[in-house]
Amino acid sequence: MIFEGTAVAMVTPFNNDGSIDETGFRENINWLIDKGVDGLLGVGTTGESATLSHEEHEKIIDILIDEVDGRVTTFAGTGSNATSEALNLTKSAEDAGADYALVISPYYNKPQQHALVEHYKTLNDKTDIDIIAYNVPSRTALDISSETIVELAKLDHVVGLKEASSDIDKSTKTMNLLRKEQLEDDLFILSGSDELTLPLMSIGATGVISASANIDPVRMVKMVNYILDGNYDEAIELHYQMYDLIKALFMETSPAPAKEALKMMGMPAGPLRLPLVPMLDENREHLRNVLKNDGFI
Repeated sequence: MIFEGTAVAMVTPFNNDGSIDETGFRENINWLIDKGVDGLLGVGTTGESATLSHEEHEKIIDILIDEVDGRVTTFAGTGSNATSEALNLTKSAEDAGADYALVISPYYNKPQQHALVEHYKTLNDKTDIDIIAYNVPSRTALDISSETIVELAKLDHVVGLKEASSDIDKSTKTMNLLRKEQLEDDLFILSGSDELTLPLMSIGATGVISASANIDPVRMVKMVNYILDGNYDEAIELHYQMYDLIKALFMETSPAPAKEALKMMGMPAGPLRLPLVPMLDENREHLRNVLKNDGFI
């Protein structure tokens, strides 16, 4: 199943005591669906997955699937630096009924490229859920090579790649190799860097898993749909309209700016979990000014 369109890497709203704000999470789900998004991701990096217990992780996916109720595509973040943990989380997402498992490459360990194939092959062989590999070198200190991505495309259940390397030439190489191996229909690619969604889609990506769409779903959905329809003049206009907000939402470690923006908009977000802390005052004011200029507050 090829995913096309805009999925949102959702924040995890917390109550002041640090517990999951289930009511707020459900409210955000419905708000995003009402704005026209095509998919929702729970417990990705933007959802502060690294500081959630496994029980909390599973709870969020259960809430997501329950509230979505088939209206849009559901993605469950199930990655870990331990293959055994990633397997358990992926099995849990499959049992819960998620459409896709989004699996970040193992972080900190820095496995060899051939070890990455074994990592994903283990998940592929022991689950039946469709898997999207997630390449984000800025978080993992490891770049999944184009050649490795081609090997992953040969696995039955690895059907997609979320690419956040910010290297357009590398992505072009990846797509070129997939085409040469006649595997372009076996692995779709989604943008994992919001500011690069337009250029990535122009060379063959089918959509985006977007953090900034927590704040600005309407313009992201419109831009992606324009690209899918081949209307690049309108897409380019929206690309530049969104640029300042996207950069502001990543001026400090995500999801700190996204949560701050949601709070400014009066939407559920709540505090961050340590080791993340609130934004610096000067950065918060810059974010506020961008939100004002774009009409969000």
